[in-house]
Amino acid sequence: MASVVGLLEARELAARERVEGLREAADRILAELAAAETDWQGWVVARQRVGEVLTDLPEPEPRAAVVKPVPTGQPSAPVAASQAVAPSAGPARRGSIVPVWRPGLKSDVLALDYQRILALLVARAAQGQGVMSCQELAAGLGLELTSANVEGRVRSRVKRLADRGWLAEPVPGAFTLAAGTAADS
Repeated sequence: MASVVGLLEARELAARERVEGLREAADRILAELAAAETDWQGWVVARQRVGEVLTDLPEPEPRAAVVKPVPTGQPSAPVAASQAVAPSAGPARRGSIVPVWRPGLKSDVLALDYQRILALLVARAAQGQGVMSCQELAAGLGLELTSANVEGRVRSRVKRLADRGWLAEPVPGAFTLAAGTAADS
């Protein structure tokens, strides 16, 4: 028959081994966390620096071109040229970075997909209606209402525009022009 002290020592040893194993796992996770945070901070700095560089670009001569909304399958009022988002710089190429909005920055610095989203919201604001859901935006862009289009093509873009100050999200999932962009449009 085992002694009580021997049983207690065996359980103490097992508990100590478990604690040491958990400490090693915690140390590994903390090291991975530190590396991930360093990587993340590098991307934050990179984005900020690109935003600064884009902010310092000289303003080119204004052009007469106007961004027009994409025709939709749903009936809506056409956007007048005075309501369209006015350009201010050379056209952005597909996949370009969305700069942080600042006064005087026009929508033509954005890629065409982002310009179309803004044009739809400008038209909606001109009709006295405020917010649009991602499904309404997808339909307004003439996209099939699939998860890939609504989530992948529309929601990701409007969230990026909202994060950069171009749009506001007064209600989760509903977007409208931000106060400053509405005044500049």
